[in-house]
Amino acid sequence: MSTTERPRILVVGGGYVGLYAARRILKKMRYGEATVTVVDPRSYMTYQPFLPETAAGSISPRHVVVPLRRVLPGAEVLTGRVTTIDQDRKVASVEPLVGESYELPFDHLVIALGAVSRTFPIPGLAENGIGMKGVEEAIGLRNHVLEQLDKADSTTDEDVRRKALTFVFVGGGFAGAETIGEVEDMARDAAAYYPNVKREDMRFILVDAADKILPEVGPQLGQWGLEHLRERGVEVFLSTSMTSCVDKHVVLANGLEVDASTIVWTAGVKPNPALAKFGLPLGPRGHVDTAPTLQVRGTDYIWAAGDNAQVPDLAAGEGAWCPPNAQHALRQAKVLGDNVISGMRGFPQADYKHANKGAVAGLGLHKGVAMIVVGKTKIRFKGRLAWYMHRGYHGLAVPTWNRKIRVFADWTLGMFLKREVVSLGAIENPREEFYAAARPKPAPVAEVRPSVPAPSAEKATETAAAS
Repeated sequence: MSTTERPRILVVGGGYVGLYAARRILKKMRYGEATVTVVDPRSYMTYQPFLPETAAGSISPRHVVVPLRRVLPGAEVLTGRVTTIDQDRKVASVEPLVGESYELPFDHLVIALGAVSRTFPIPGLAENGIGMKGVEEAIGLRNHVLEQLDKADSTTDEDVRRKALTFVFVGGGFAGAETIGEVEDMARDAAAYYPNVKREDMRFILVDAADKILPEVGPQLGQWGLEHLRERGVEVFLSTSMTSCVDKHVVLANGLEVDASTIVWTAGVKPNPALAKFGLPLGPRGHVDTAPTLQVRGTDYIWAAGDNAQVPDLAAGEGAWCPPNAQHALRQAKVLGDNVISGMRGFPQADYKHANKGAVAGLGLHKGVAMIVVGKTKIRFKGRLAWYMHRGYHGLAVPTWNRKIRVFADWTLGMFLKREVVSLGAIENPREEFYAAARPKPAPVAEVRPSVPAPSAEKATETAAAS
């Protein structure tokens, strides 16, 4: 970490907002005007809309992450966590990956911590659930599903086989519907390579507490998506919830009980709980309360946007808030970056206003839904055309041309080559086999003959007398 006399703009978080805001600030500010410092526990940003396709093997995991140091060459990138913020002293406490915590002074602050999975105190969920917020989870889910097919193909125990081939997904929004659609597609393709596993042997279950799925694309396309998944053999239970999954025994509120080796949790997100330690004004659900300029209310040097912010939606009307999605986060980051520069120079700041342009979702290879807003008209698409629109939109939205080219190359190769269906579950414990080979061997136990007790003195005297 370098030291400097220049003002420091501290960006807490390297996700959508953190990355794009930092890039915007670096682009707009004059040379040497300020130091931009980005702090995040990971050294990369994850493009989350591609996680379902990563779990299905359609995109390489390395192509859905953007290395912060590579795309922010003019910034300081610190791998660690901001644990507290002292607003009076304008100092943040940083906890690095290794070593002692230290204080980092700043002049301007950007809060871009994003969101974490929204969970409930369901017995067994923490021990058995799999989330879908990071690329690590997508890789783990793919390896886990294929490993279950390996188990089912190799065992003769029907109970083990049935449990291995049962997959439960909780949450019917974008993340849940897209993930179950992609994973079911992958499992269907993979079954062709297993002589003892057929698609009919598998059981896919989607659970949601709401009375519909895919609410982001509207009721008509949501209903089509529901019927489409059911036609593919997915059991969908709406207006219900999971009450327990202890030992991977899933119990639903509607009375259904099933043993499932795979339990995927995608039931929404909530603001990062670390915000509670920053002393910022928070909304009723834990979001940072901001003005339309994305400035945190009551401050003139702190900005926030994205999933961790409560941003007024000026396009939707009074009392509306911007939904936590990538469409808003990307656009908010640009306005935020411009406003940080304006605030630093003492100029007026712009309000954030963006009308919804629609939504797209993929439900597996060649299957999707799309809703495009043109003026006040909503145009709906479904099937293969919607899937092309989904890929086209996100392929162009992923940051940097490097990643765009790599993603489109993955898709192009997928048109001619079959997807890989090999499980690399061993990567979760890569040293296990080496440790077994290299660990010290236990010393051989020497054979110990039973000792004969020495005769007592009295017995020895009797023996001598007899002689």
